[in-house]
Formats: sequence, structure tokens, C-alpha cells
Amino acid sequence: MNEQLVSMITQLVMEQIGNNGSDKSSHEPAVPAEEQKETLIKFYDSVANVNHADDVASPSTTEQSNEPLIKLYHTEARHHEQSYYSASNDEPTFTSVPITEFKFEEDEVSESVQAAKKHTPARIGVGRAGTRPKTKTWLKFRLDHAAAVDAVYGEVTEGLLQKLDVFQVTTRVTDKEEYITRPDLGRRLSDESKALIQSKCVKNPKVQIIISNGLSASAIEENVQDVYLALQQSLSNLNIEIGTTFYIDKGRVALMDEIGELLQAEVIVYLIGERPGLVSAESMSAYICYQPRIGTVEADRMVVSNIHKGGIPPLEAGAYLGTVVQKILHYKASGVGLVAKEG
Repeated sequence: MNEQLVSMITQLVMEQIGNNGSDKSSHEPAVPAEEQKETLIKFYDSVANVNHADDVASPSTTEQSNEPLIKLYHTEARHHEQSYYSASNDEPTFTSVPITEFKFEEDEVSESVQAAKKHTPARIGVGRAGTRPKTKTWLKFRLDHAAAVDAVYGEVTEGLLQKLDVFQVTTRVTDKEEYITRPDLGRRLSDESKALIQSKCVKNPKVQIIISNGLSASAIEENVQDVYLALQQSLSNLNIEIGTTFYIDKGRVALMDEIGELLQAEVIVYLIGERPGLVSAESMSAYICYQPRIGTVEADRMVVSNIHKGGIPPLEAGAYLGTVVQKILHYKASGVGLVAKEG
């Protein structure tokens, strides 16, 4: 190709490009380099300036205040105070107030609550986190509830019955669900159990001791051995005859009436697991009645309850039951009748 022709074409292209650039620049004002660095959009700190939000920032605006509208402070450097921004259209101002640690509640409770907490294991003065219990309180509640369920559905171990040297009988209840929903079936012995009791037990005993898991197998596991041995020792020291002790699975309190009818016992002491609560799932009771028979009213029964490590100590309860039995045999009455005769 002709070099002269290539040179002419190149010169024409360069001239055309130059003309296009000059046309574009003629329609736009020249912006200094310093102004090009300015932010084209500015956020205003008052409602009055909202109408100017589309304005281009000018150098005079920049010179009036170089302070940013939002300031971030290092937490460690300013942990003793907190700054709140308050600005007018002219100059920003800052006010500092002390930072106080946020608390859901006061650590110290009133003297009356402290006094009450010393006399009860109930959940008082435990506080809340907002509208909910504290995590520690809630977890303790869940733990106690689980222990109560285990106590109801648990079973007394065979090893404990062997230690106590007692045989086992059953009621007309077939399972735990029926035991909970049909208390009447727990107040009657099965036919096989009646025959077993009549064949193994001493007739007409002065004191007949019976044991049942009731509504808390845990209570029997934890307490009955100490209570039973202490009661045996107490009655032996008082020269009071004891019949043949046995264990009843899923029994109710009123079952002592049918047993009293079968054996013609003068006094029955019934050691049974209490309905578990959220304070203790290991509480046991001892029901005592003079000549219990079918049709005995509740007013004729006596009870020593709350026998566990957080209530009446098991050994102390066993020794005390011996003195109660002695009093019942002396007055030939129990319950309301015993109170009337003592008075």
C-alpha cells in the first residue's frame, strides 16, 4: 500500500477524533481537579436541609465544617462514658453521660424475701430475665420435673426388698397408667396376693408394717431402709410385737383397711412414697391407724409425712413412729379419736 495514502488516512482520523472531543467539552463546564474529589451526595442532619439533598457540594460547604455527621469511638478507649450526638444547622455539639451496666434485676433482694428463703425450699426471690425465668431457674425446674416423672414411673429394686427380707404382693392394678387413672384398683389386693398374705403372715399381730412404692419409688429407695430399721428397733425397745412385713407394688393408702381385715392387726404402719413435687421427689409418708377395717374413715388415720433428707430425717422418723404406736396402743384410738382421748 502507498505510504503517502496511509499517512493521509491516519491524519484525517486523528482530526475527526479531535473535533468530537472539542464538541463534547464545549457543552460541559470545566470542573477543577480539587472539586472533582468532593462527594456529589451529602446527608443532612436536619429536616430543614432535606430539600437541598440533590445539590452538589460546594467548596464553601466543605470549609464550614469538616466534621462527619456520625462518629464511631473505640469501645476500649471510651468505656467510661457514652457520647450522644445533638446538632443544629450550625455546629454539632456532644454531651457525655456515664455508662451504667444493664441489669435485669437487683442482685440483692429485700430482707423479708431473704428471711422467707431461709424457711422454705420454694422458688421465691429467684428473679426473672425480662418476662421469662432465668436460665438456671428454668433448668432446675426441668430437672425437678424430670425427677418427679421418674419417681412415679420408677420401680423399687429387687435388691432393696432382699435387704429388708420382705416378700412382694400386688394390687388389682395392671400397669402404671391404670394405677394413676384408677385409684380404686390400688385400694384392693389381687386374689393371689390375698392368699399369699394369709399363708405367710402372722395373724392378729400387735403392729403390722407394710411398705409400698405408692407414687414415688425413689422415696422408698432413699428412705425406707433407715425408717424401717429404726422403727423395728424402737418397737423392740418398747416390747411391742411386730407381724410379718411385706411389700405392695402400686398400692394406695386405703389398702391398709383390707389388710387389717385379713390379718386382724391392732395397728398398721404403712410406709408409702408420697406424690412427688418440684421440691422433692423422694418424700415418704408413714400412715398409722388403729384397727383399720373396710369402711374406716380418713379421720381415724394419722400420718407422719415429709420423710426425706430435706425434711424429717429417716432415722428420726422411724424412732418417732415407735412412740406414736405406743400411744395409739395405750389409748386404743388413732386420728381424731386419739386427740379427743388425749385432751
